[in-house]
Amino acid sequence: MILGNLSGLSEFRLLGFSEISHLHPLLFVVLLSLYVLTLMANAVIVFIINSDNTLHTPMYFFLTQLSCLDICYLSVITPTILENLMVGTVSISKTRCAMQMFFFLFFGVAECFLLAAMSLDRYFAICYPLHYTVIMSSRVCRSLVAGTYICGAAVGLVHTLITFSSPLCGSAIDHFFCEIQPLLDLLCGNTFPREIQVIVVAIFAILSPFLLIIYSYIRIIYTILHMASAESQQKAFSTCSSHLLVVTLFYGTAGSTYLRPKYSYCASVDKFLSLSYSVVTPLLNPIIYSLRSKEVKGSLPEEILGCRELGRGKITS
Repeated sequence: MILGNLSGLSEFRLLGFSEISHLHPLLFVVLLSLYVLTLMANAVIVFIINSDNTLHTPMYFFLTQLSCLDICYLSVITPTILENLMVGTVSISKTRCAMQMFFFLFFGVAECFLLAAMSLDRYFAICYPLHYTVIMSSRVCRSLVAGTYICGAAVGLVHTLITFSSPLCGSAIDHFFCEIQPLLDLLCGNTFPREIQVIVVAIFAILSPFLLIIYSYIRIIYTILHMASAESQQKAFSTCSSHLLVVTLFYGTAGSTYLRPKYSYCASVDKFLSLSYSVVTPLLNPIIYSLRSKEVKGSLPEEILGCRELGRGKITS
């Protein structure tokens, strides 16, 4: 009877932060402020890098892409969160829910692989400085970025098809957007095969680029430790510190959300983790990378990340 009633399910109800409804006005103001600040901070980074020809290097090219991805995937879910905080439970059509899941995964997974591409950039800049401009050519950089978007689209499509091709035994999603784990709770019957599929895809989307980052930094650290002067070591480490911090923030929260079985899922914890990597991290990225530097606070700086001598390789049109 339940399956029959839900076979024509056309919409879901997003419960959002219903357990703390008394804090909705405060959360609305905080999240709206964070959203506006994030859009402005990332837009400033894109504008500065595109306006200054001296910043048209692989590292800043990837940083521009990172800012664009942050703007996109934050904008996929923030309007729904704000709507939920204003009116309470939000009704969302099945089509809109599927599209929201796809685009959120698309941009999120693309960022995972983009962070891996940025680690490769640092690896070649530090380990092969004499060949860096040849290795990280304009064509290679654009191909790497194209690959990140292809991987993001593939993972988003697979996850969305897996989730929405299964029969559902409920319509209430205990989350503030169409996230995978709470939707798995609505699946009928034995959900274990679906959970395994989700984890396998997540391993490819999260763990494989993360392993590439780990490998790159093992080689980077080995190279730095064998540099002759302490000054050279310090400069090399400074070019990697921002990227390492961003990787830790993003992969730490995203990995703890997707690389775990369903039985360990906790709605309140998952909401907090989702806010961390989908709302807070996009704001911290430009601060960590660029806005904390004195040069960026001035008007078009010559360098944002303080690594002028390592990895200048210009991207030419």
